[in-house]
Amino acid sequence: MTYVPNKLLSRLVGCRLYSVQFVIDLVYLCFDTDTSEDTPVIRCDNMPVVHTTTTRLRDGDVGYADALRSMIPEHVARTFEATAQGLRIDFASASITFRPTWDELVSPEIAMLSGFADGQEAVWLPGGDSFEYLG
Repeated sequence: MTYVPNKLLSRLVGCRLYSVQFVIDLVYLCFDTDTSEDTPVIRCDNMPVVHTTTTRLRDGDVGYADALRSMIPEHVARTFEATAQGLRIDFASASITFRPTWDELVSPEIAMLSGFADGQEAVWLPGGDSFEYLG
């Protein structure tokens, strides 16, 4: 089966971010929706970057955790995924991006999206789909 960038990620559009959970060196972004049994979760093995209208925050920056939590309970407005471009999730107030450099990699996985009722999931790896630039 051929991988289609943004096909699975775009299923987050309309989902509400209801929880941001920090666990040691990773973060879980948990979503829900009123219209299906889906409860998508993105496990971020490499921390995403938060982009607001005024700043860009990385893990370790003052206000990073607050910026992620401030998107609760917003709904996903758009998603973007493309070859060598990584991932982006847009909310009304901010965006979350996944586009680490080699120096920023801390895990053999960048992120994993799961929790769909039909069992579909995606694991993004350095050098893999949308992260070919890290190959």
